[in-house]
Parts: sequence; structure tokens; C-alpha cells
Amino acid sequence: MTTPASFDDCPLQALPADFELAEMAQHETLILEAWAAAEGWNPGLNDLSLAWRVAPNAFIALRHKNELVAGGTVMAYDSGQSGFMGLFIVRKDYRARGLGGLLWHYRLKVLCQRLLPDAPIGMDGVLEMLPFYQRGGFVFSHFDCRYEGLAKPDSGSDFVGHLQALAQVPFEVLLDFDSRHVAGPRETFLRAWVNQPGSVGLADYSDQQLRGYGMLRACRQGFKIGPLFADSLDTATKLLFALMARIPGQPLALDVPDCNPAALALAEHAGLRKTFACAKMYHGSMPDLLQQQVFGVTSFEFG
Repeated sequence: MTTPASFDDCPLQALPADFELAEMAQHETLILEAWAAAEGWNPGLNDLSLAWRVAPNAFIALRHKNELVAGGTVMAYDSGQSGFMGLFIVRKDYRARGLGGLLWHYRLKVLCQRLLPDAPIGMDGVLEMLPFYQRGGFVFSHFDCRYEGLAKPDSGSDFVGHLQALAQVPFEVLLDFDSRHVAGPRETFLRAWVNQPGSVGLADYSDQQLRGYGMLRACRQGFKIGPLFADSLDTATKLLFALMARIPGQPLALDVPDCNPAALALAEHAGLRKTFACAKMYHGSMPDLLQQQVFGVTSFEFG
């Protein structure tokens, strides 16, 4: 016996008995975070709690007899101009039963309903799922590559005097700069992201011109830098090495788009090495971004 699901254009149109799709409860986000850590995604210490504060309805649950068995996020950014799908995880003992497909298509429909028509929806998908995502209407753009290593000690001593704390940049200037490097404005998310506890934000800002900014945040293991947006390789180098100088010798990860060869070279120059890659894909319109200025994406989970 089956129970009708709350969507009608999914290839799999019914949930098995005792299953439900619904918005996630806050305590369930801790389970989702633990699953992400177990998969090796190493989320930032504040990533999920920050996203919950910004958009609690972005967390979607698949439950069996009121127990969370799969989940994912669907972030709809300001005024419905863009969105992002992330944190798609099915508990191991519930895999290979078609349930992940139900959850994924449901999430896509929910997100499309929250966005303007044909708004770009991004995702960083695992490579083995690429054919599935393509059948769901996503188009491949490029690979985002995880680079990892140890932060070089004293690597930013030559740059500190040329950079400013990100808090010194007027927020409207930061928002305008950020919006040119992502699929759409994300004011609410950005304001929370750059003010998260325990993070370091640096900018190259002078004469009322922002040339680049970067964010360093603590993760379950080590640290991540993201985003790292800059108008030139020189600016990106200053920011990366100054941020590494804050955590000498600590494990560090940077997610780099392979469509920016200068970014790949910079990661190698910093002593980081590629460990894996995700496929950056878009549903709806393909955004026109300043890809040559993206030296590190914000996160695989939220865009």
C-alpha cells in the first residue's frame, strides 16, 4: 500500500507507507550534520546552524515512522533570484531503495516553487551521481576541486599591512562585489556568513574600491577558506597567504573551480593538493559569473 506524495511531476510519484516528506525540525539538522561529517564533507562548525537561522524552511526531511532517514537543503536566496541544493544524504541502511530519488525530486520542486521562473539553481554534485542530476534537468558547468594541506607558517607577513578586516568594508559594497561572483544576490545569507563566530574575514579595500575578500572558518577538522573572490591573482595571493598566516601548520581546505587556471595554480603554489572534485551544475538559466575572479567557492553545501 502506498501514500500519495505531495508532488505530481516526479518520475517516482508515491512514497511507501509510513514515510513522509516535510520540513526538518531543528534537532534533525544535528543528525544531518553528523552524517555529512561521516561522509568526509567536514562542514564548518557554524555552517548548518547559520543556514538554519537564515532559512529554517530550507532543510527538508524524509522520515520513516517519524525517524529521519534522509535529508537535504534547498536554499532560496534573496527575492527568489537564485537557489542552491546541498547536503543531500540518505542514511546508509535506506539506500538503493529509490528513496533518494523521491527526496531529490521533491526538493527540486519545492525550490523551484520558491524562486522566480527559470532562476538558476546551483549544486556541487558527487561525480558518480552526475547522470542522475543530468536526467533531472541540471547542466554541467565545471568541476569544483577540493585542495587540502597545511597552512604555511608566517605566510602572510608581507601582506597584512595591505589588507583590512572585512568588517571595515561597508556591507553594501561587499554585497555588490559578492553578487558578481555568485548566481544571484544573497544579502541575508552573506550578512550572517561574514559575521559567524570564530571566523576571520580579510579584504583588499582602499579608495572606496573592493578588490577582493576571503573568509576563514573553523571546521570539524582544521579550517576552510571560502569564499575567496578577487579581481586579480595578485589580490587573491595576498588574501590567501594572509589568511593562512592566522592558522600556521593547521589543516586547511580550499574549494577551487577548475575553470579558473590561475586559481588552481595558486592552490598548488600554497602547498595544497587536490583530493577530490564535485561537478558544479545548474538548473534553469546558466548564470554569467566572473569565473576568473573566483579563487575559492563559499561551500559545497550552500553555494
